[in-house]
Formats: sequence, structure tokens, C-alpha cells
Amino acid sequence: MTALAKLLRSTAFRLSLIYLAVFALFAGSLLAYIAWNARVIFMDQLVDTIEAEVQGLAEQYRIGGVARLAQVIQLRTRSPTNTLYLVTDPRGRQLVGNVAGVPDGTLGTSGLLRIQYKPHEGAGGGNHEAVVRVFALSGGYRLLVGRDVEERERLLDLVRRASALSIVLMIVLGVGGGTYVSRKVLARIDAISDTSRSIMSGDLSRRVALAGSGDEFDRLAASLNAMLDRIEQLMRGLKEVSDNIAHDLKTPLTRLRGRTEAALRQRDPDTYRQALETTLEESEQLIATFNALLMIARTEAGASGAEMGEVDVVPVVQDVAELYEPVAEEAGLALSLSLPERALVTGNRELIGQAVANLLDNAVKHAGPAHGGAIEVQVRHDERSEEIVVADRGAGIPEEARGRVVERFARLEESRSRPGAGLGLSLVVAVARLHGGELRLEDNRPGLRAVLALPRQSGEMGA
Repeated sequence: MTALAKLLRSTAFRLSLIYLAVFALFAGSLLAYIAWNARVIFMDQLVDTIEAEVQGLAEQYRIGGVARLAQVIQLRTRSPTNTLYLVTDPRGRQLVGNVAGVPDGTLGTSGLLRIQYKPHEGAGGGNHEAVVRVFALSGGYRLLVGRDVEERERLLDLVRRASALSIVLMIVLGVGGGTYVSRKVLARIDAISDTSRSIMSGDLSRRVALAGSGDEFDRLAASLNAMLDRIEQLMRGLKEVSDNIAHDLKTPLTRLRGRTEAALRQRDPDTYRQALETTLEESEQLIATFNALLMIARTEAGASGAEMGEVDVVPVVQDVAELYEPVAEEAGLALSLSLPERALVTGNRELIGQAVANLLDNAVKHAGPAHGGAIEVQVRHDERSEEIVVADRGAGIPEEARGRVVERFARLEESRSRPGAGLGLSLVVAVARLHGGELRLEDNRPGLRAVLALPRQSGEMGA
């Protein structure tokens, strides 16, 4: 496609032509109205002037007759003027005036006429155009008074030529401006298209360049870049999940196969039964791991199917705490709650409950009686969020490892001997991001304090 064809097919150029056509039509109509209105005003002024002249000269004729009328007209025609005067006797002969000749029949009519006349000697050759009125005086005399309209016609013609030139100049500048704007727009769009093609080719690191003007293209580019950052993050997460599955699930599957083969070699019913029970337990653990991975992936992609609505997190925390209270007592732990009357957020009750359950499960596993044996759960109000806090008195997590433990399958060395796949905190982080919140891991001195912050419902302040 040639550059000209590409320009003509662009939406920006077409819109520029449409705006130009509409504006040219409007401007042309406005100029035509101004010219017509100017002509009407000129004609009204001309008619009023002629009427005033006729009435004044008729009054002079009544006062002093033809002699006085001729004297007044001679006085008025001594200096150059565009007013026409002509007085004829009953036989049609010219008595006084500054008109050399008028078309036949003019003096026998009444009312306003537009005629071609011959000026008096010394006023220039050729016929001139004028608007005149013939007035019948007593005694058969005729009075012709008029105005030469050549100058006004030249002025109106000048206005018409200026209007036409303005419209032509406007069209030229409009087409040029439309072409320039279209090329600038096409350049920005081509940059976005080139970036998109590079990304489709596999280069996920490419981003749309910002011009720094803050216009709609910059806002679009910023939104696209944010979307691309999110896509790259999800793709990186998918790769990490694949790598983690390959490394962390290969071992239990290999162990499962080895135990099965060993049991087959023994040919003992008790050995078979024990191998089947072990296989069932490890299979359930693998299924739980895959389910957790699936939930994390869906939650991070925003496609978990979770419906958002008004949720009071206080009863959610109470329900989860009641479920884990027997587990905590069995482990020799004291579980305490500190809750307000209510704490409203916009979210999904099931996902928030799952996140709280993961935090409590993590606390029960790592806050044994040897470390104080206490787990504190509270809901507190922050400036813009409701915070669910689960604090234990266990060994805690070193500050340099807190960013790593929220990754999938990440486990500290001292946790390797405990059951689990290292997905609990990853799910909590995914739930927090889905709700626009965050998970903070803080030092409880001793132990770990996990804070799940969820944005407070608009206009709501907790009790």
C-alpha cells in the first residue's frame, strides 16, 4: 500500500475532510449571509437617502418654484458626488442636473428603478449604473433623484472575491493540516502496531513508547504497557509453575512408583495393603497440590468465577477460627480472637475464608508449644483497608526470606520435614491481589505476624 493510499484510508484524514467540509459549508453560508445582508443594508440606506432628497427638493420647489429648485441642484452638483439630479420641463427637456442621458421611458415611470445612465461631461466615459426615483412636480415638471451604485457594487464584488479566496485558502490549509495530523496519528499507530508484531513474534519485553505529551495516545500506550506487564508476569508465573511442577512433583511421583514396584516384588498381602494406603495418601496430597495450583492460577488471572459483593470479614474470621480451634488445642496452642463489631469489604467470602484458613494453618504448623504456644487473630481498621492479622510465637521467617516464601513451592529448610507443598502463602497473595489488597509478613518478636489488608468498602468505616 502506497503512503498516499494509506493516508486516504486513515480515519483521521477522513474525519479531517468531514470536519473541513462541514466548516467550509458553514463558513460559506455565513459569508453569503453577510454579503446578502450587506446588500440589503446598502439598499435600505440608498432608498432612505433618495427619499430624503426627493422630499427636500420637492419642498424647495413648492417654496420657490423651478428657479429655486434649479439653484439648489446647481449648488449641490458643483462638487463631485454620486447623487444624481435631473429636472425636466413638461416637454421632457433637461433644465438642470448632472445626468447627460437616461434610457427612454424612465421619466414617465414612478417608484424606484435600476438604470444605466450617462454621466455629465467630465465625469468619465461609459454608462454607469444607478438606482433612481422619478417624482412628478406640479406644472408637468419631472424630478429625478438617484444614487450611483458602481462603488457599492465594487465593494460587494470585493467582499465576494475575499470570501471565495478565504474559502479556498481554508480548504487548502484544512487539507494540509489534516494531512499533517493524519501522518502524526499514523506514526503513533504504526509504532503501536510494530510493538504488537514484535510481541506476537515472542519478544514479551517490548513496550509501546510514550511521547511524553500526556495525550490520549500516551494514555492508551500506558494502559497497553500495564496490560503487557501483567501478561508478562502471568507468562513468567506459568513458566515458574511448570518448572516447579517438574521439580517438586517429580520426586513424590518417583517415590510412589518405587514403593509400588517394591510391593509387587514382595508378593505379601500386608505389604500390598500398606503400599496401597501409602499410594492413596500421596495421591490425595498430589491432588490437593494440583487443586491449589489451579486455584492460584485462576485467582491470579481473575478468572476464578468468584462473585464480588459486600463481605463482613468478622464472621468469616470467626467461622475459620472455630474450625481451627480444635486443631490448635490438639497441638497445644492457645487461639485468641480480637474482633470489632464489623468490617466491610468488597470481595468474595469463600476466597477470603480460604486465605484466612491458609494463614491459620501456617501458624498452627510453625507455632508449637516450644515457642510460646499462642496464636493471636484480630481484625483491625486501617486508614483505607480492613486488616486481618494472624500472629504466632514461632520461629518466624527471616526478613531476607519473606519475599521468597510467598512464591509457589517455596519452603524454608526447617519446614521441609512438615507436610505441605509450599502453596499456602502463594494462594493468600493471589487472593489479596484479586481484591486489590496485599499480604505483609512482619516480625512479631518473636514469631511471624501475617497481615492480609483488603480495601475497605467505599464510604464505610468500621465500628
